[in-house]
Amino acid sequence: MASAIMFSCQIPQQTLSFKPMVAAATPAAMPFKLSSQAAYKNTKMGQQRICLRRHEQNKPFHNRRLDLIVPSAAESDDITLDQISAADTIRNFYACINEKKLKELNEYISDDCCFEDCTFISPIQGKKEVMRFYQQLTTGMGQNVKFIVEHVCEDNEFTAGVNWHMEWKKRPLPFTRGCSFYECSQIGDRLVIKKARVVVESPIKPGGMLLSLLKNVTSIFDDFPNFAEWFLKSTHVIVRFLLKIYSRLLAPIVNPLLAGYIKIWNFMARGFVFALNILLNISKKFFG
Repeated sequence: MASAIMFSCQIPQQTLSFKPMVAAATPAAMPFKLSSQAAYKNTKMGQQRICLRRHEQNKPFHNRRLDLIVPSAAESDDITLDQISAADTIRNFYACINEKKLKELNEYISDDCCFEDCTFISPIQGKKEVMRFYQQLTTGMGQNVKFIVEHVCEDNEFTAGVNWHMEWKKRPLPFTRGCSFYECSQIGDRLVIKKARVVVESPIKPGGMLLSLLKNVTSIFDDFPNFAEWFLKSTHVIVRFLLKIYSRLLAPIVNPLLAGYIKIWNFMARGFVFALNILLNISKKFFG
């Protein structure tokens, strides 16, 4: 029993002793032999890595981010801290339209701007003509109609696309949804619009008829490829020719009818507004 007690007492002494553990790690017991210099280098590199990791862990996150970003920005001449955004330019552009700030709106348009609206036959060229269009647009919008920008997407730092709709006193107007695509150029420290393409929702909804029409047109083009090539190359010439025929033959008859039709609708709209105001005044006197 004494020998058993003495054996149990010797076990912790052997496990806690440092010399036997060192002796166990002799070169004869190790499968790979390392030189003292290589072991010192590995130990030194490990200590440095541990110190660096502890240093990075103790630093706040935003400080570590600045340490990574600022040196690269300082070394590269192409990176600027205050980059001009095409999306912000387009948002400010629509804000100027809503607020009717034509002087500030003029600063966002380049001198050689090309404005393509799918509701017009030909694009609008030049800053003067584009500003005339936006002056007519802001006048027609009145005081309560606004552009509501839904999404703005950037392709690169000079190109942006936006989808929008128009509202009257925060109520959407029918057939006023659209998409616009803008190409910008940099002048000094700002971006200006050099090309714009606008696609507006059509009030005519052909639906499946458009698909059948497309099928018939493509089949004609496939059957007569020479005619198709000539037609596609001279589309603008054909449109101008039809406009000349319209202006000489049909315009003297159709234009007066359209003018009278517009006058009738304006008269009816004014009469409706007048009657509505009378009803509102009567309701205020008797029920207000």
